[in-house]
Amino acid sequence: MLRFISHNFDGMEGIEIYPIISLLLFFIVFVTMLIIVIKMPKKNIDEISQLPLDNDTNSKENNYE
Repeated sequence: MLRFISHNFDGMEGIEIYPIISLLLFFIVFVTMLIIVIKMPKKNIDEISQLPLDNDTNSKENNYE
């Protein structure tokens, strides 16, 4: 299958830059998110981690009485 895909790109000039750009974009987004998470205060992390377990907001939204 890769043979069919790479055959289409053989005639294109400058196509080799796109995988490099996509790798750089992925790396930049990954490092940025890592820095944001590391700098996030512990209070916010604890609050976010309890969201799936918090029944108070769910019971208020699902109160059909």
